[in-house]
Amino acid sequence: MGSVSASAPATSPPLPSRRGSVSAAAPTVSSPLSSPRFLSAGYFRVTSRSPDWTRRARVFVSAMSNEIVPMSAPCEAPATSRNIEGAGSAKQQLSRLVKESLDSLFPDEVQPIVAACQAKFGDYQCNNAMVIWSQLKGKTTQFKNPSSIGQAIAKNLPESEMIESSSVAGPGFVNIKFSNKWISKHIQNMLVNGIEQWAPILSVRKAVVDFSSPNIAKEMHVGHLRSTIMGDTLARMLEFSNVEVLRRNHVGDWGTQFGMLIEYLFEQFPNWEDAGDQAIGDLQAFYKASKKKFDDDPDFKTRAQQAVVKLQSGEDKYRHAWQNICEISRKEFDLVYQRLKVQLEEKGESFYNPYIRGILEEFERNNLIKESEGARVVEIDGYDIPLIVVKKDGGYNYASTDLACLWYRLTEEKAEWIIYITDVGQQQHFDMFFSAARLIGWLPASKDAYPKASHVGLGLVLGSDGKRFRTRSSEVVRLVELLDEAKNRSKAELIKRLEDNGKITDWTDAELESTAEAVGYGAIKYADLKNNRLTNYTFSFDQMLNDKGNTAVYLLYAHARICSIINKSSKDIEEFKKIGKIVLDHVDERALGLHLIQFAEIVEEACSNLLPNVLCEYLYNLSEMFTRFYTSCQVIGSEQQESRLLLCEATAIVMRKCFLLLGITPVYRI
Repeated sequence: MGSVSASAPATSPPLPSRRGSVSAAAPTVSSPLSSPRFLSAGYFRVTSRSPDWTRRARVFVSAMSNEIVPMSAPCEAPATSRNIEGAGSAKQQLSRLVKESLDSLFPDEVQPIVAACQAKFGDYQCNNAMVIWSQLKGKTTQFKNPSSIGQAIAKNLPESEMIESSSVAGPGFVNIKFSNKWISKHIQNMLVNGIEQWAPILSVRKAVVDFSSPNIAKEMHVGHLRSTIMGDTLARMLEFSNVEVLRRNHVGDWGTQFGMLIEYLFEQFPNWEDAGDQAIGDLQAFYKASKKKFDDDPDFKTRAQQAVVKLQSGEDKYRHAWQNICEISRKEFDLVYQRLKVQLEEKGESFYNPYIRGILEEFERNNLIKESEGARVVEIDGYDIPLIVVKKDGGYNYASTDLACLWYRLTEEKAEWIIYITDVGQQQHFDMFFSAARLIGWLPASKDAYPKASHVGLGLVLGSDGKRFRTRSSEVVRLVELLDEAKNRSKAELIKRLEDNGKITDWTDAELESTAEAVGYGAIKYADLKNNRLTNYTFSFDQMLNDKGNTAVYLLYAHARICSIINKSSKDIEEFKKIGKIVLDHVDERALGLHLIQFAEIVEEACSNLLPNVLCEYLYNLSEMFTRFYTSCQVIGSEQQESRLLLCEATAIVMRKCFLLLGITPVYRI
């Protein structure tokens, strides 16, 4: 089940919400840091990740006072990449062989350039020759042209059961063909030892994925859909790649809107503590009513602003009301996360409040903060506007909160890669605050070096009219209602299908319900994930629930059909895995086998570039290749039945893993 766990915030001043409203109150840490996390805190030290970093911050948090005092201190640099063990993907294994050839030919370090290629040329191609020739041109060398370099690379490839043949085409392109025996062996190893054998090897050990991030006291809507789905999938792919992933829900749980909500709660329900959740009821309606009164009633607005001050000063009554509102929101959020089977740990904006002052003082000590029109800013090269870290009224904003959050993730959580998933409209904000982190020395100068921070920008979800997806009354669509409609439509179609083919009596109500959920929710996820994340996409139930074309419905049904083929054979597939042998004599058998073994490098590419659509494309192509194989190669009753059943099983296993990485529950019958 999906869930959210929340970390207790320390008592601290209201902040702007990175994804919500902005506080106008001046920050003052006016009460003790109440969380045990902070009471037991001593030195929080910035860990240097690069040997040339000499200026670092550490922050001393005193439990006896409210002081947060940063001090300069150099720190040791731990390794940022793990020792890579194991064979790796087919591409990685081939790259090692190419590297041996390059090392034997060229004294300078040359990294292999290897990529899959069109079948008519080979399976993979080494494309180093042109690059090397451009570097050698004009120098004394034994090589006459790029082609001669390619010939030398091919000739010096070490002997390996992996390679059947190599040839050189054009200006030095080295085409390499894998041996059928090696492909078969690679697949059989996965069948016997599990799909984890094909987990890619990444150069990062620990990552934070910051996603979903709704605002407390506001309904989750379709605008949060992409971030939640995208973040869960990226986290799943990294976890499969043996990266420790901290799934963070950076909720907007602090800000001036809480003064408005709390005062309205006190006004409408003087005995609100006795009424419990019923006092607020529909939180979205409650928010709208309080906002209207805030805008229309000057006296109420004044009381709401005073409520903010009382909340920030830690008055129990206001603190309790704030916690109650937050908890009601979490219950609403969890309805969505449970449906999507998304796991998150909440560390909202309030969690990072105690660190902001010390972080900004460190920037000041390094002469990185300037005064600008009454605000305090960090100037970033390449931008016409500065990064505002303290507003004119003394309040903190997006940047100050995010800098504290980044510092915490790098130093306390020791993350090597921090990934933020929001709409593409926030790209400039992230670029600027990442640049500020480089100025202070938290991140290395190179954007590709670890530790690093990345922003995953997302396009909009559009309606059929090409505008932002809303209801007919122009309200933003509630995400729970959207998900339930997908499930209900899926269930209706499933029942109709089963009634038409006379199989409805074979299904229990529980089976109908679980299959409808898998197909309905999976359809929404896949319709989003198959698109490049930067592009807008049109939300259409008719398209995403279509059982033809590149949809989750088609792919889930394709998987179920493969399972049906295996079941109809009445063979013990587990026994076949132990004693069977895969033969790839037919062209479509080989094409399917080659595509299967490319799974690891596809996941690696999707992780490295933060593009789940690469995995979706692979999955759809796998389904199409299986169809061609099954059409041209008889499975049940053929002489090659054992081998071809193993190919069916390998395809089903890889499809299931793709589904799980995309957050989609596989179905086994239709």
